[in-house]
Amino acid sequence: MSGQAGGGLGKGPSKGRVAYVCNACGARLPKWAGQCPDCGAWNAVAEVPDRPVAEPRRGGYAGAGGAAQIQSLSAVAPEAVTRIGTGVAELDRVLGGGLVPGSVVLLGGDPGIGKSTLLLQACAALGATAPVLYVSGEESPQQVSLRARRLGLAGQGVRLLAETCVERVLAAVEVESPRVMVVDSIQTLFTELLPSAPGSVSQVRETAAQLVRYAKQADTAVFLVGHVTKEGALAGPRVLEHMVDTVLYFEGEAGGPFRLVRAIKNRFGAVNELGVF
Repeated sequence: MSGQAGGGLGKGPSKGRVAYVCNACGARLPKWAGQCPDCGAWNAVAEVPDRPVAEPRRGGYAGAGGAAQIQSLSAVAPEAVTRIGTGVAELDRVLGGGLVPGSVVLLGGDPGIGKSTLLLQACAALGATAPVLYVSGEESPQQVSLRARRLGLAGQGVRLLAETCVERVLAAVEVESPRVMVVDSIQTLFTELLPSAPGSVSQVRETAAQLVRYAKQADTAVFLVGHVTKEGALAGPRVLEHMVDTVLYFEGEAGGPFRLVRAIKNRFGAVNELGVF
């Protein structure tokens, strides 16, 4: 009895592992610092719970299905890309002619600017010809339905899912197999693999990575709604913008009659187009 008690006291309470991550760029640091050495941001380094990194499978990347084959560039025939029209002409123009299957589009903007309204209109138009899934992490299905009625949208082909766990979202889309999916918003999602809160750097990075992986594998076009900070930049790690194919900003002056959508990154089109609403 006394030996067991002494052994337990000798170990002491177990302390969880922590990591120091920059909220601006997602860099991992060995200790806290007032300025991130990678991106130079001040007061952006935060302490977050850490988890052991899983060892990759022997033979390369854990997600690889087999050895990659090296080919000659001249022997690779380019494939014609069939774009999906969103039904919103200005949005299609900024995207470069419509959505590309398997692409991931990040739409950022101030709260109340109209991001959810714009994408709900696009979903209603897309739902007439293709299966569409609208994943809402901030609003209930009743709230989304009220907005659709206010806009006069039928939404016959639009399926709704109110969920914030990315594993449950992916389980649902495996059954639904949508051609287009909207996630509103990426900051509300979390993965059960991490103990940190939704919206943290690690959660945003991991949930976005899982959604991007699904989009490429299932050839599903995915819209990710993102919040912006008071400085006007997309909230979350900077790596988020590198993970997606297209980054759009929805902006406009308060009380002004116009809203603008501009692309700052587009792998499938030009970035000098401007959508006016």
